[in-house]
Amino acid sequence: MKASELPTPYFIVYEDKLRRNLALISNVARESGAKIIMAFKANALWRSFDIVREYCADCTASSLNEMRLGRECLGGEVHTYSPAYTDADIDEYLSGSTHITFNSLSQLERFGEKAKAAGVSVGLRVNPMCSVIETDLYNPALPGSRFGVSSEDLDAAGLPDTVEGLHFHALCESTSYDLEKVLAAFEERFGKYIDRLRWVNMGGGHLMTRKGYDTEHLIRVIRAFHERHPGVQVILEPGSAFSWQTGNLVTSVVDVVEDRGITTAIIDASFACHMPDTLEMPYLPEVAECVAPEKSDGKRYRLGGNSCLSGDFKGDYFFASAPKAGDKITLLDMNHYTNVKTTMFNGVAHPDVVLEHSDGEAEYLRRYIYEDYKNRMC
Repeated sequence: MKASELPTPYFIVYEDKLRRNLALISNVARESGAKIIMAFKANALWRSFDIVREYCADCTASSLNEMRLGRECLGGEVHTYSPAYTDADIDEYLSGSTHITFNSLSQLERFGEKAKAAGVSVGLRVNPMCSVIETDLYNPALPGSRFGVSSEDLDAAGLPDTVEGLHFHALCESTSYDLEKVLAAFEERFGKYIDRLRWVNMGGGHLMTRKGYDTEHLIRVIRAFHERHPGVQVILEPGSAFSWQTGNLVTSVVDVVEDRGITTAIIDASFACHMPDTLEMPYLPEVAECVAPEKSDGKRYRLGGNSCLSGDFKGDYFFASAPKAGDKITLLDMNHYTNVKTTMFNGVAHPDVVLEHSDGEAEYLRRYIYEDYKNRMC
């Protein structure tokens, strides 16, 4: 069956595009000497992991569920970070992790020796206090951040012998030049500790698969760090880079309404339920069927979601001709931070999940039914 024959709505992932990203990431790892691992927080479509595993079997997890998914579905190293562990969950984290990063000195003091005794490599998250992210919601370096230890606090306490790695994360869909800036701040604040370490984890947000990203510069930045600190392994844990522009959300127009000069095409999916990042970031997702204003019918349109939330819409969009019920609307680049953030608000039907293989044949990875909603709601 071809994807064009499937009923909407559905998320579709393209094998060829996924492999393109994986090949690029593998090349950067090979040329730079860095270990690049996949962050589940951007994409956890485990039924596509047979493809991912051909290129990368290591992952980063921020919860017990992600940790288990990494162990079961990828099988490589599992690098775990959580803002806080508890007495109730630390043993399970340690049993399934190869590396564990603590967010604070108190958490490190509480669980560090136990982690070391379990044979897990111990890390500490630090805050380089260098901000390159414009959207506050995604910026971990803002004043009052709950993420990581400052250099002043670490200098006062000293770095315990249990720590084998330092971890910083201060990027979000950023460039290699942003990394260079943050890395300089990290080395300025924490450089005295680096050569005592086995590894430095430079976090996620390295959008190396985006068009125009300077991968050669990224490779040079990492190689230069290795030259300054030989023997220290560099780890990168991007999320979006793995699934950037590898899939879309295909929907259909179900109605067109107008009020006080504003025309809205209502689709059989929801921005609030299925694309929450478009409202959180916020950003205007690209639509395949749209045209430039000068090539349009001259009218602006909103796309409205099918939930009862008043703000469940995005716009403005332009079309060559007026949208009508039954028209396909394809929202582009809806694989990263989409499925992992979808909700069941309003009981709105979840889009199916489809994988288009390299030969053009489409396979359902998941079809959601009433019982999925009922079980989610207890």
